[in-house]
Formats: sequence, C-alpha cells, structure tokens
Amino acid sequence: MSNLEVIRESMKKNKVDYYIIPSTDAHQSEYVPDYYKGRAYVSGFTGSAGTLLIGMTEAYLWTDGRYFIQAENELGGTGIELMKMMTPGYPTIEEWIKNNIKKGEVLGFDGTVIATNQYKNYSDLAIENKFYIKMDKDLLEEVWEDRPELSKDEIFILDTKYAGKSAKEKIKEVRDEMKKLGGDNYIITSLDDIAWLYNIRGNDITYNPVGLAYALVKEDEAILYIEDIKINSDVRQSLNYEGIIIRNYLDIYKDVKKLKGTAIIDPAKVNGKLYTLIPSKVEIIEVLNITTSLKAIKNEIEIANTEVSQIRDGVAMVKFIKWLKENIGKIEVDEISAADKLEKLRSQGENYKGLSFNTIAGYKEHAAMMHYSATEESKYTLKTEGMFLVDSGAQYLDGTTDITRTFIMGTLTEEEKRDFTLVLKGHIGLASSIFLKGATGANLDTLARGPLWKYGLDYKCGTGHGVGFFLNVHEGPQGLRQSGNNTVLEPGMIITNEPGVYKKDKHGIRIENTLLVTKAFEDEEMGEFYKFRTVSYCPIDLNGVNAEILTKDEKEWINSYHKMVYDKLNIYLNDEEREFLREETRAI
Repeated sequence: MSNLEVIRESMKKNKVDYYIIPSTDAHQSEYVPDYYKGRAYVSGFTGSAGTLLIGMTEAYLWTDGRYFIQAENELGGTGIELMKMMTPGYPTIEEWIKNNIKKGEVLGFDGTVIATNQYKNYSDLAIENKFYIKMDKDLLEEVWEDRPELSKDEIFILDTKYAGKSAKEKIKEVRDEMKKLGGDNYIITSLDDIAWLYNIRGNDITYNPVGLAYALVKEDEAILYIEDIKINSDVRQSLNYEGIIIRNYLDIYKDVKKLKGTAIIDPAKVNGKLYTLIPSKVEIIEVLNITTSLKAIKNEIEIANTEVSQIRDGVAMVKFIKWLKENIGKIEVDEISAADKLEKLRSQGENYKGLSFNTIAGYKEHAAMMHYSATEESKYTLKTEGMFLVDSGAQYLDGTTDITRTFIMGTLTEEEKRDFTLVLKGHIGLASSIFLKGATGANLDTLARGPLWKYGLDYKCGTGHGVGFFLNVHEGPQGLRQSGNNTVLEPGMIITNEPGVYKKDKHGIRIENTLLVTKAFEDEEMGEFYKFRTVSYCPIDLNGVNAEILTKDEKEWINSYHKMVYDKLNIYLNDEEREFLREETRAI
C-alpha cells in the first residue's frame, strides 16, 4: 500500500473524513526536524512549503509559485492534485473546505502543528458548514514506520561578543513591550525568537541553529521549556545567571492552563492545541511576536560581526568561482559536486557552523525550478555552455549569509543575455534606491520588477526576505514582495535583494545580495530618508551582461560595487586568486 492509502486506512479507523498534514512542526517553523516531515512522507513532494489535504477518494496539495514545477514532477502518478496558490482558477484550502466538506463530516489534523489563526479559520468553517473538527490525534504516529526521532543534541550559549546584548537585557526589553500591551504573560513558541531572546543556539533543525523549546515570560519570571538532556551544567549555570528558569519541554502544556490575567501570543506561531488550553478567563492579546520585531533591528555589534562574516563568505565564493571557471571542461563537475566544493571552501573559514540552507545548484533548465535540489538521478554534468545558478549560504558564529550568483558557462543566446541583464537591472534598481521613512517592502518591490515587466517578464515569488543573525536564513517581519507585508523598513534591518527570471525548460537566472537598511539623509520639510548598503561581496558574472541596455547610472553602480568587492576581499587572497578577482571585477 502507498503511504496515502495507509493514511486513509487510519482515517477510517479514527472516523475522520478529511485529514490535513501541513509542512510545519509544533513551533510553526519553516524548516522542520525530520520527525515532522509527514507531508513529504505521504505525498512524495519534498518542497519546504505546502499543505496536504486527504479525502477518502481524492487528495490535494497546496503550494506556492516557487514549487509549481517541482510539485508537478514529484506528484506525478500519486493521485494527488496540485493546487497552485495565488493563481486564478485554484481555490484556497479554506475555499475548498467550505465548498466540499458536508454537514456531519469530520475534518482532522494534529492540533500541535496547526497555527492558532489557521485553527480558528477551520473552526469558523466547521460552525458554518456544521461539520466537526478532530485535532487530538496525530495519525502519522499510527502509520509512519521508522519515524525519525527528535534531536537530543545539547544547546549552547551564544557569547555576547557576537550577540551584542545579554539575555537579561533582552528580557527587560521584552517586559517593557509587554507593559505597553498590557500583557501579564507572554507565550513564545517560535524557535528563532526563543534562541534570540535567551542567547541560545542548537542543532535540532538542519541549517537553522535552534533548539526545540518553548518560553514563557512574566513580570517576575522568564521560563525556558526544554528537554533536560539538552542542557549541560555550564549552560544551565549561564541561563540561571541570566534569571532564566528551566522546566521540561512539554510542561508548557500544563502551565498555560494555570495562567491568570492577560496573555500575549502570536497567532501565526502559537499552535492550536496550546491556544485551546489557555483558560477562558484569560484575555488573549494577539500580536506579532515582540521578539520578532526586536531581533529584526540588528544592534551595532551584530552589524559589525555580519560585515566580518560576509567578507569571509565572499572569499570562499571567489575561490569557488575560480575553481569552477578553470575546471569545467577539464574535469567532470556536476550540480552536486559543485555544491560540495563550495561547502568545503566555506567550511575552512573561521567560525563556520554549517550551511544556512540546502544549496540550490541548478544548471540550464534545472535553474527554472526556484528551489531545485539535485539528486544522483537528476543531476546534470556542467559543460562549457549555458548558465549555472548557485544559491547558497552559511551559518557562522558571527552571522548568517545568503547569496545567489548565476554563472555564465559559455556563449549565451541573445534571449539568455537579455534576461540576465534585465535581472541585473532589477537588482540595481532596488539596491540603489533611496526611500522615505515609513516605506514598506511592498512599496519598493516594483523597483526590482520594473525592468522585467517592460518585457512581459515576472517571477512568482517575493523579491527579498529578512535574514537572521546566526539564526534562520528567512526571518521576519520585513520582506520585499508585492503584497502581504506592511512592515516598515528601519535602519538595522537586513534583507535580501533577489529578482530573477525562470523559464520552464529553458533557464533560471537570479542575482542575490544581502542589504542593510541605513539612514541616507534628512530634510526639515520632507522628512527622513533611508537607503540600502550592500553587505554581500562577490563578483557578478559580467559575461552575461549586455552593456548596451544598461544606463549610465547602472554601469556606475556595477563598477562601484565591483571595486568595493575587490577592495574588501583582495587582501585575503593569494596572488593568483587576486588576479582572477581583478579580472572578474573589471570595469564596464
């Protein structure tokens, strides 16, 4: 029996008509421990985002534009229909439920992996359509043989020479914000928020240096809920010094039942089960996590450390580009071995702790899949033709990096060169912008898309995302996309700039740097203006550029950027590498 059929047998046994398996864990993480990868186990779709809904005779998977091509390939023959999110003609999962689940039927899901706001949406639909919700059982527990276990790795303390502030200082900042909101209790479940607040890091999720934990902050207590085996005596002593009480991981589910007064939660992060356990007499204040807003503004020490880690990362990138350009056509290099080589070069850098995400290395049409992941069966061998997209990054004790370069492997077609240049124009348009205080990512997104729109091109994803400090490579609340984000950009925020062109069965192009929001100038009458400072240092392949369609200002930007890259990196390179970098950063 297929995994889908096995789940249906369990649904029959538990009297469930429809069952939802999301991509998240009990903390609403973007990337999750293997234990929680049930959606991939059942459906075969391995992308990081998607929701599976299973009926007795049909099944559907909702995912976004980053994964349409991948999902079509991986769902083939499974009987699971792809539902393209934010695409005309495809209903949302809520719309589908409203139109299809009938009176008296049962919709099931594991309440610990469904966010509060999603749980409330389903509950409202259940009341409207008079169907039932069953959220007390994880059916995967019954059917998933050899389900991976949760990590038992120890957490560690991130020194304040990297973090910039002590946990005690951060807890005080949180309590100050709690008072403004009128909150007596603050429940935190998102792992990067907890890691930031208590200056802890872990190894429980691949690529994300976090530990599985919950937190509860009160006026006189700060509690960390975590498995005892994950804390050694030194870490325990450090946490106690910062005024942090340690309790068992699952005790949070008992302690929330005892809350009094008011409780602050982020409904997008706190899971539905935890939400339903809060006493009815407790007033719930639903807001974006206080910690999310605080950690988005990097302090001066974090910014200085980020600069150091980005330079180190840029050196590894230059060495990789040199190796790549000099070896293709001489030795066999494929998408996997190229990614492995880059990882090895990064690992030789100081403070290296691992990759910040699984490297996306796509050659030719593989790059049209935004989140392509090469396998032994699918990998392409690189040749002296076409383009090779590599999106990669690393975790260092002093920062998190994320950078994409599209490398020109040989002579390009006119279309390929035009598309590459349009992506560069979009990248420059955003990177060189000056904007008024109060602007959001939605206000600026069109600066990157404009050059593409003129040619009828677009990309079905955002233009940029926030980046954590030795934390998650995708960090909110700031983002650059057309809609759905009203967060004002402020100095100290770090965000990526990554427009692209993705043409199925042809090519994919992306140029990504990381930007720091800084103050530009202030006018008494007009107000305060901000700008971006690029903090990624790596050459952009000039062999893909059609200089004739660049403006004078755009040429000046690329020349200035390349001069900065050379000045920042050349002292860390040997003579041969330095000469290679000089050529790669030549003026146009």
